[in-house]
Amino acid sequence: MKAEWIYIHDMKNYIDKKVEFRGWLANRRSSGKIQFLQLRDGSGFIQAVVELSRVGEDVFNSSSALKMESSLTLIGTVVKNERAPNGIELLAEDVKVVGIPNEDYPISKKDHGIDFLMDNRHLWLRSKRQFHILNIRHNIIKATRDFYNNRDFTLVDTPIFTGSIGETAGNLFEIDYFDYGKVYLTQTGQLYLEAAAMSLGKVYNLGPTFRAEKSKTRRHLIEFWMNEAEVAYYRHEDNMKLQEDLVSYIVKHVLENCAESLSALERNTSVLEKVQAPFPRITYTEAVKLLQKKGFDIKWGDDIGADEETGVAKEFDKPVIVEKYPRELKAFYMQPDPENPQVVMCDDMLAPEGYGEIIGASERIWEKDVLIDSLKSKKLPVEGYQWYLDLREYGSVPHSGFGMGIERVVAWLCGLEHIREAIPFARTLYRVYP
Repeated sequence: MKAEWIYIHDMKNYIDKKVEFRGWLANRRSSGKIQFLQLRDGSGFIQAVVELSRVGEDVFNSSSALKMESSLTLIGTVVKNERAPNGIELLAEDVKVVGIPNEDYPISKKDHGIDFLMDNRHLWLRSKRQFHILNIRHNIIKATRDFYNNRDFTLVDTPIFTGSIGETAGNLFEIDYFDYGKVYLTQTGQLYLEAAAMSLGKVYNLGPTFRAEKSKTRRHLIEFWMNEAEVAYYRHEDNMKLQEDLVSYIVKHVLENCAESLSALERNTSVLEKVQAPFPRITYTEAVKLLQKKGFDIKWGDDIGADEETGVAKEFDKPVIVEKYPRELKAFYMQPDPENPQVVMCDDMLAPEGYGEIIGASERIWEKDVLIDSLKSKKLPVEGYQWYLDLREYGSVPHSGFGMGIERVVAWLCGLEHIREAIPFARTLYRVYP
């Protein structure tokens, strides 16, 4: 009977059955007449035991010739082994070589500097650590989509080329667009989601965005992925509740579906288990007073930077929402607080453990004359936003939305020291290779 090709993550369901493995050699060690092959196939890792007495001299010798990252197929029986990481291993009966590298694998067991590893990111992705990080990233994105789908949101794919500026022109990539003139790589799909919300009610997107900021911090990428949501008739309070529910849902999904990956990364899951809505909320004004008490040199009207975010978040054991920032600090489209026009109906969600802002949000200005005044006060060209103003002309309603940085969430849930590992191929200030 021909052995069935089974992925590693399913082999626990094939105890004492013969299966076929197809994948790569992650490592190999030998002891006399027995070899231990550490194998991977994209779904997980498993050990195969190759015994001379079982496989014969030809197969044993061909296994001995395998180099790290050789590709191979293997026929074997799945058996229980409580000492194995996933509780099973393979007893090999046959090994067939698909390909053996001519040169030794450059990423060996010895320590390498981060520049070397990033230069070889295309190979570094094969390591156990990166496998588990990207598995968690996948599940974060899956949970995000499931959350919206379960709540009857409509996915709207927003454009990457845009002639409208959502934030400030100083941190945008400018591009010559044929005879049209200058356009920009988008830093947000928000304005387009607002248009879609007036058609579909509840909408979201998930895609790449770009910031031409010369940031070299452990929290910043030049190209990153962002989830944004926009809901017609949602006010500031509705918006914050939606954010709490989303983040709680994502964390719960990761805890339930990524236990092995979290363990492999030695992530302290007890702190993640506390992430359940509702989250603590403080105003910007309260945050400034808190920081001043902690010795930070900050006054009302100053922006809350990375160090200040960490200072605030350390006071809480789950994400904290900081709301109602000064109007001068925020984008043109944010609704002024009717009780205090100096501040806007916005919020930032700060992750605990020093991971900073993971969500930025606001209620949007929905009255046309107020929006025009805001554009002028920010010295933005009113004529360039005519289509955006049309949304306020024809059936305008209060509406709110937010943007969540995927890599920020990945870094937080994985406990990463730097955001560059939170995306398959990082684009940072000095890196576009590979």
